[in-house]
Amino acid sequence: MDDLVIRNARVVDGSGGAAFSADVAVRNGMISGVGEVAGQGRREIDARGQVLAPGFIDIHTHYDPQICWDRLATPSLEHGVTTVVMGNCSLSLAPVRPEGRRKLIKMFEKIEDIKEATFDEAVPFSWESFSDYMDHVRPGLGLNIGALVGHSALRFYVMGKESQDRVATDAEIETMCVLLEQAMAAGAMGLSTSYIDIDEDNRPVPSRLADMREKIALCKAMAKSGRGVLQTVPYFIDLEQQLANIEELGELSLASGVTCSIAPIIYSPVAPDAWKRSVAKLEEQRARGAKVYGQSMPRSFDMNIRLSETSFLLFGTPSWNAIMQRPVAERIAAFGDPAARAGLVEAAAASLLPLMHILRIGDTYSAENKSLEGKLLSEAALELGKSLPDAMLDIALRDGLQTEFQLKGAIHADPDQVIQLLQHPLVHIGASDAGAHVSQFCGAGDTGTLLDFYVRQRGDMTLERAVHRLTGEVAQAWGMADRGLVREGYAADLVIFDPQTIGRGEEQFVSDFPGEARRYVCHAKGIDTVIVNGAVVREAGAYTEARAGVFV
Repeated sequence: MDDLVIRNARVVDGSGGAAFSADVAVRNGMISGVGEVAGQGRREIDARGQVLAPGFIDIHTHYDPQICWDRLATPSLEHGVTTVVMGNCSLSLAPVRPEGRRKLIKMFEKIEDIKEATFDEAVPFSWESFSDYMDHVRPGLGLNIGALVGHSALRFYVMGKESQDRVATDAEIETMCVLLEQAMAAGAMGLSTSYIDIDEDNRPVPSRLADMREKIALCKAMAKSGRGVLQTVPYFIDLEQQLANIEELGELSLASGVTCSIAPIIYSPVAPDAWKRSVAKLEEQRARGAKVYGQSMPRSFDMNIRLSETSFLLFGTPSWNAIMQRPVAERIAAFGDPAARAGLVEAAAASLLPLMHILRIGDTYSAENKSLEGKLLSEAALELGKSLPDAMLDIALRDGLQTEFQLKGAIHADPDQVIQLLQHPLVHIGASDAGAHVSQFCGAGDTGTLLDFYVRQRGDMTLERAVHRLTGEVAQAWGMADRGLVREGYAADLVIFDPQTIGRGEEQFVSDFPGEARRYVCHAKGIDTVIVNGAVVREAGAYTEARAGVFV
């Protein structure tokens, strides 16, 4: 008897082929039949009027810390995501020596906005090797994980502080290669690196000091496992350097045979043709025989600024950023200091005015500010008779710095441009950043955005093509051989949804993180059931007790 039979489904199987009506049977975590299933299952689900698709795959997340206390990687799983790839941007939580833990925490805090207090309360660091970290996370997993080894973590583990000062010796490279081979043997998916990130002291992260001989050696080391993906983030603030990064990935792919993925490639009205040149460079590398892909996301790159939290938008204004590093009580005192106000306004006028002109006031917390909700900051400044920086600080101080200032529709927001990226065969749908920057935006829910906005509302993409892009396409490119398709013999990662209502809900700011941290979440719309390795993990808007996730 099958463990589960899903009846009367409209199957969109992840291949890109036309949808068809069928029953789907599941046994021992695998799909055991697709078509007309005669026998009764131990459990039956009637999916009449709904779509049955492979579970969605998110190839760019930073759930590494969160998975230590939240084995469901909320809220991604409720959006139909059954596999997340984490360890991106050169950062993973292993390998790590006891004396290196604080450094790793500080890099995560700076680069991914995951607070030190959260680590201290909920990440035990009871491991050293990558395989030990995987063993810690594995019990009770609610979804599947593709784990990348962070190049910066690996380099710092081997070289210590000198990892940020110099190239590695041959012996150090050999040690890194052995550790990476061990991680791959334990089930890691590949390696991640970075061309742009900086640490808590504004120094290049360790991976940026690596030379080509080190990078080629590491790519060859992971290729020994018969698989492996190299993920990186480019030096995106300079287009010529980004193009050079893509070319270097081509060299690495040709030298080792591994697949390389670079994120993000996005549309910006400031440089409207930059994405086209990046895509052309990807095409050039493909013509050479290299396996190099970009990543882009369907949602606009919207975010929020709360002076009580963190904001990478303020990194470039030193006087503001210095205050943002202090505890909130000290921030209130510093931003409210009359003697410092002129300097803060002058600094903002030099670097932040273009940003401030397009900020909109969202949630407020004082009676004085309630009438300002929904207005542009520029409109509020006129009402108050203040300059933009003065108005922002005065409004925020009334709310104890908790005021939400929204940046919407500025980057990656023109759908006519974005759809060209989303349709390109060398650009995967990724770059969600789910699990990172949680006090500025929620990275989960790109699945709903694609299927709602670009499929149902605009009709730019068929449902079959969109599902293919979220499932079978990335599974094949990233080496997930038995996932991404509704096909007999494949893992039973499945999602049942209503194509007429699926979508991404509004972001909500909640207090549910360890270390008294807060985050944005958005809930799914239109998703009925999520199944991971044959186990129903979410149904009727609630999580079950089933936990069947694995490392892939």
